[in-house]
Amino acid sequence: MSGTNLSYQFKTASIVVKLIVVNVLIWIGFMLLEWILNSGNIITQWLSLPTHLGRLLIQPWSLLTYAFLHGGFWHIFWNMLILYWFGQIVLNLFTEKRFLTIYLLGALAGGVFFVVSYNLFPVLIESTAYLIGASAAVRAIMIFIATYTPNTEVRVIFFNVKLWHIGVFVILTDLIQIPSSDNAGGLLAHVGGAIFGFVYAQQLQKGNDIGIWWERLADKVVALLKPRPRSEKKAKMKTVYRNKQTSNSVNRSGSNSLSKSEKQIRVDTILDKISKSGYDSLSKEDKDFLFKAGKDN
Repeated sequence: MSGTNLSYQFKTASIVVKLIVVNVLIWIGFMLLEWILNSGNIITQWLSLPTHLGRLLIQPWSLLTYAFLHGGFWHIFWNMLILYWFGQIVLNLFTEKRFLTIYLLGALAGGVFFVVSYNLFPVLIESTAYLIGASAAVRAIMIFIATYTPNTEVRVIFFNVKLWHIGVFVILTDLIQIPSSDNAGGLLAHVGGAIFGFVYAQQLQKGNDIGIWWERLADKVVALLKPRPRSEKKAKMKTVYRNKQTSNSVNRSGSNSLSKSEKQIRVDTILDKISKSGYDSLSKEDKDFLFKAGKDN
């Protein structure tokens, strides 16, 4: 399979598949980095979520980046398997944008819950220094859909089980293990993600979208990073005073009969039209004028 074909497959895949691919590639990349340079742990620490507030202030991005790191094969295998299974159910009802919002905010909630719990009850997770893994984000997806459509049934081996049964079983299993587990910090992060998923679904059923602020923020960031068309930049750089009467008279004039300033005014008018409606919206006269003006320059 060629690189172009792989790129196309990735672009057209669902957000669930894209997240799985990204997580797996990052996991493989860090394994190779550790094997080749024997320095993967240094980079991992800067992306993992620390328990100490002082360290967290130095690396605030770790509140999200920790969710894209995994410790071993079974760690990433089970997270990605559960993500794929429950992610498909979520995408049957909601947009990819909302799915990604639940996933990322679930990771954020799990991370915050982990840090707060460690600093309030350090005896529970005194052996844990850093948090990694997508489990909190995956728990948020799982509990969200189990809360939003609790009576939906899925096939588990030979039996049909309702989503709320799975949700309750998973949460109780995490809570029971916390006092005696060596991974109490990770289990607390699971709980934080699950709480977020539950609250999000409850509020959404009441008509309150508590994740809309994140979606708006993401849209603004994407808009800032998205390159603007060259014609739009050129049109915004030129500022020439013109009124309606002047514009109309210029539009009816030929290129050769106009002064230099009048030609510039009409060029600006055409560029404005391109930036708003595209090149295809131009009349044949506009296209001819723009072509001749370009040759004259």
